[in-house]
Amino acid sequence: MTETRDANVTWLTQEAYDRLKQELDYLTGDGRIEIAAKIEAARDEGDLKENGGYHAAKEEQGKQEGRVLQLQQILLNARVGEAPRTEGVVGPGMTVTVQFAGDDEEVTFLLASREESGAPIDVYSPKSPLGSAINGKKVGEKAKYTLPNGRSMAVEVIDATPYAGS
Repeated sequence: MTETRDANVTWLTQEAYDRLKQELDYLTGDGRIEIAAKIEAARDEGDLKENGGYHAAKEEQGKQEGRVLQLQQILLNARVGEAPRTEGVVGPGMTVTVQFAGDDEEVTFLLASREESGAPIDVYSPKSPLGSAINGKKVGEKAKYTLPNGRSMAVEVIDATPYAGS
């Protein structure tokens, strides 16, 4: 399996990488100091069993630490720059048009990391059921994937071109 199609690689623009790194630095620095201060202030209010502020601060801390782990994983597997792309082959950084079986309408989207926000078209993750089913497929090829409800869906790749931006 080439690096382009590696399910663990997250391709990010330099801007997206910098934004995520800045968020991680804040959450592991000032963010932790701020949440610790909230917890300490709430703890000083008295009985912890009935202290809503304390429990809310602890829940916020848990969510923050979850985001820290998520960001660390994304940045660990990130490759900055443009994903290698081949015209007519579905992969990260490609604008993809598909047609679902039994439907005449075509759907066009960008296959990229969810962390690449700001694209003027819908973004589907290469790790999503649809994204992983069509990743590496050529124009004209069909694929099947499983929907969240357990049903199987067939899709045909109509077009795959490098994303040119807005």
